[in-house]
Amino acid sequence: MKKIIFATENQGKMREIRSILSDLKAEILSMKEAGITVEIIENGRTFEENALIKARTVAAAISEEEDVAVLADDSGLEVDYLNKEPGIYSARYMGEDTSYEEKNQNIINRLEGVPKEQRTARFVCAIAAVFANGESFLTKETIEGYIGWEPAGENGFGYDPIFYVDEYNCSTAELPAEVKNQLSHRGKALRAMKEKLVCREK
Repeated sequence: MKKIIFATENQGKMREIRSILSDLKAEILSMKEAGITVEIIENGRTFEENALIKARTVAAAISEEEDVAVLADDSGLEVDYLNKEPGIYSARYMGEDTSYEEKNQNIINRLEGVPKEQRTARFVCAIAAVFANGESFLTKETIEGYIGWEPAGENGFGYDPIFYVDEYNCSTAELPAEVKNQLSHRGKALRAMKEKLVCREK
């Protein structure tokens, strides 16, 4: 496996991905860096289904001769008090063009007056790997926490500023990158996927 193409154009994700997979002997590229422009229709009903849809769509644009793994993640925030919204629609919540500042504030507003014990939430991440021969792997991990009363921190992206973890008493956007990568749903799912990829290469 000489190359890994990750089906995202999100540079925040790419930083985390490169950090966690840095010890793999493979070039790690985003879709844009690999020159791939395809329309991905996320019509799955679960994080796992959407991750596979993304990976298979991008893999279909690659020559079968290439020694490439296409990875894709589908991740999101589940807020228990809001019936696990926004869930698989996290990126499209309130519209794809709506800023995360607005999305985060909307969630905080909807939880006004709700006590901490009812503000439980989790980040979920499913990662799919697809190869030219049709072989595929899946991993899924979570991180448990709660929705804070105000956004805080500059080290994350998306919903990180409102997602708090008890262990550190701060938001995931306030955590140093190395700590966040150890705790995060994506970090855990990526490490689990890395194990599968390493075993495949043996």
